[in-house]
Amino acid sequence: MIEPIGFSYWFRIKMNTERSRITVGGLPVEIAWKGIKNLHLGVYPPNGRVRVAAPKRVGNEAVRLAVVSRLALIKRQRRRFQTQERQSPREYVSRESHYFLGRRYLLHIVEHEGPSRVSRRGNTILALQVPTGASKDQREQILLAWYRENLKALVPPLVEKWEAEMGVRVESWGIRRMKTKWGSCTDAARRIWLNLELAKKPVQCLEYIVVHEMVHLIERHHNDRFTTLMDQFLPNWRMRRDELNHAPLADETWGY
Repeated sequence: MIEPIGFSYWFRIKMNTERSRITVGGLPVEIAWKGIKNLHLGVYPPNGRVRVAAPKRVGNEAVRLAVVSRLALIKRQRRRFQTQERQSPREYVSRESHYFLGRRYLLHIVEHEGPSRVSRRGNTILALQVPTGASKDQREQILLAWYRENLKALVPPLVEKWEAEMGVRVESWGIRRMKTKWGSCTDAARRIWLNLELAKKPVQCLEYIVVHEMVHLIERHHNDRFTTLMDQFLPNWRMRRDELNHAPLADETWGY
């Protein structure tokens, strides 16, 4: 099943994976042969790259048939990526737009000799205090650190809430920058990871990803049981997913 989301956050490939490439309906398809039981297919930003994780016992023809059977959905997802609004490259200068928890703010750069800090002025301004002469990269790192600090404060209450609701235990969680996933789950270690970009999205979108990854502690795969559990715990999860999908993607240098 293809999860039609802005970022494919369930497709994981290890470094020792064998790889090959085929073309289906004019589309290049990357195949990663892994020691897994089921075939998984992902469509990736920014332009809809198609990648399949396939059990090593499965041949090229079986992969081709699986892609053909999902071709309409793949093309629909590719069109979504190609037409999805993207932010222009950020320069970290005054009057530039930045987002926090789904709200748009205008950046206001304040150069001074004191410590670096970020503060909100009402619901419209993000004041970024930086050392005099700070470079674009330095300004970016200061703002990213602020995003990380705020996200770290938002996550624990959500994890605690849903641990009680689901009857599961998250042993650890972390935040990192990801290019193709909103989150991930290592079920054996009971660890979840969240994309730093979620600090820019509405809290209900963050909660959706937290729930999604925690459900993977119960059901590893995106199957009917997974969908049933999502419906049980978060009945409006599709609406939250759609809200996340339609938000502008950050400008990135997409490399794989």
